Parts: sequence; C-alpha cells; structure tokens
Amino acid sequence: MKRIILLAVLTASLLGGGCKAFRTLTDQKKPASQGKPYELIVVCNQRLWDGELGDTLRSVLRTPVPYLSQAEPHFDLYRVSEQGFTRMVVQHRNILKVVVDPAAQKSAVAVQYDLEAAPQAVLTLQGPSEKALTAYVSANRDNLIYLLEKTERDRTVDYARRFGATQLEELIRQKFGVEMHIPQGYKLRSEGDDFLWISYEYPTASQGFFLYQYPYAGAASLSPGALLDARNRFAARIPGPSDGSYMTTSEAYEPDYRMFRLEGRLWAELRGFWDVYGDFMGGPFVSYSTVDTAAGKVFTFDAYVYSPKLGKRNFMHGVEHLLYTIRFSEDADKTQEPVSVPAQ
Repeated sequence: MKRIILLAVLTASLLGGGCKAFRTLTDQKKPASQGKPYELIVVCNQRLWDGELGDTLRSVLRTPVPYLSQAEPHFDLYRVSEQGFTRMVVQHRNILKVVVDPAAQKSAVAVQYDLEAAPQAVLTLQGPSEKALTAYVSANRDNLIYLLEKTERDRTVDYARRFGATQLEELIRQKFGVEMHIPQGYKLRSEGDDFLWISYEYPTASQGFFLYQYPYAGAASLSPGALLDARNRFAARIPGPSDGSYMTTSEAYEPDYRMFRLEGRLWAELRGFWDVYGDFMGGPFVSYSTVDTAAGKVFTFDAYVYSPKLGKRNFMHGVEHLLYTIRFSEDADKTQEPVSVPAQ
C-alpha cells in the first residue's frame, strides 16, 4: 500500500475567522462575523468580572476539554465593557452579555442569532443580582457549555453541507451505503473493501478520519474490548513516517467508553489517544460505532488529530463534528425492507 506520512491538517474554513470561503456562508445583507471558533466575548463591567460572577464564568467556560494532549479550555474568553462593545467587537461570532436587572424576577439566558453579523450567536445572561446570576451559572454550567458548543458544531455541519467534497461523499455512499457530508479540502489517502482513510493535510498538523465496517456478531460487538480490538486492526492500515510503523491506540491511557443516542440511533464512543507503533507520533482520537441493521454490520467513524505545534481543540472538534452529518438509509425510512448484502 502506498505510504502516506501523517502530516498536519488545518481546515481554514473551520479554524480561521473571516476567510473568503467562510464569508459565503453568511447572510449577504450582513458582514461576516469576526473571531475564531471557540472564542467568546463577555460583555460586563470590571466589578462583575473581578467578583464572584466573573470567577464562576471563568471556572465554567475555561474548564479543560478532556482527552487532549495538553490542557485547553472549552472557550477562549475576552472581556469587554459596555463602553468597549463597539465597532468590530459587536460583529464577533460568539457574544455573552451579562445584565444585572433588579426588576428581573429570575435569572435566565436568552439567545439571538445574526444580530450584527453572520453567523453569530448572542447570549444575554440576565438576573436580579450578581448573587442570583452566579448561582444560575453554577447550576446550569453543563447547559451553558452545551449551548455554546452546539452553536459551533452547527456551523461546522452547515459548512460541510454547503461546500462538500462530492466525490468523497459519493465514494462513501457507494462503499458503506451511508450519507455523509465532508468539507472540501479533505482527500482520500487509502481505500479497501471495508475501509476508507480520508484526511486534510497541512504542513504542521493533520486532521483526519477513517471509516470501516465488519460483521455484527451480537451486543458484544459494541463492548469496549471488541471496539478497541477492531480499532487497532483497522488503524494498523494507516502507515507512520518510518518503515514498518503504523497507527495504534495508546496503551498509556485507557480510552473512555460511553453509549448514547443521536436522533434515535444508538452509538458507542471510544475517546482516547493514539500512538504510532515504531515511531514517535501521537494525538487524540474519538471513534463512534453503530450497527447498520440493514447491512448486518458494525459501522465506525474514527476521527483523529496530529498537531505537535498547535492547539488541538479546534482541530478535534472540527473533525468529530462530522458525525452529525452521517445518515443511514434505515434512519430515513424505518419501514423499508432490509437490504441484501453479498457475503464478503
């Protein structure tokens, strides 16, 4: 198999702000939003920022993202005063306004979209007192992070749908019977009967994923051990930079395992770190596996990042969000007859 060295991947449209391709996503009547993914402008006065409320916001929104090689916060926060909330700042992609209003009966968060630019999310956190707002943020920390992360995820998915790599999408459809949207710039690196390796390569990072399937043998097929064995079997098809080297799952950290439903479909997730056997490379990965009941097979989408010099958060989010573009024919029509698949 042709050797392809794992290099770097940076999707400018997903990680950068204000590039030409990204502007085509915006409402033409409004300017393109400013800033990078996972940046958040917090609008509040200095007293609130230096007090208990500011401490709580920072502790919640700067919580480290799990399973990255280095500690990186969920969001990069930048505080501005109401007087400083002008010009290009009002056009930032993510804004959180803090409003203390004694007339408010209770604390709450309201969300508005594309007010001064597009795409843009403006959250207003309002409550009767600093104490009430602090308690609200503490009690709703997970919901607040989810809301902001979902906003970024939806942008990634929207871009992939609008500016897809159509040839790769057709290849995935033919090989796996799965609809999936992939942003332009990703390239096919390797192909097998039950395997595809696709990545977006730049000189200093790599953002990629591989898809594979194998026969479903009952509930045990989605157990942590079975998923890990399958991952290592298929990851070995991804060569490293030196002769005989290949990707594998790091044995230094046990992957995290969970099961969840996405639009009714059951998925099993493994999240951890990968290494290269026979060489010195590694990074974070997340794999998502589900049962394609029509085909009688386990289908896996495995996303990884290699970025030794740059942060990994945005790269990782950018590729793992592609899970939300995957659709099976059985999901579109639950009543359709099972598809007969020839034995391999």
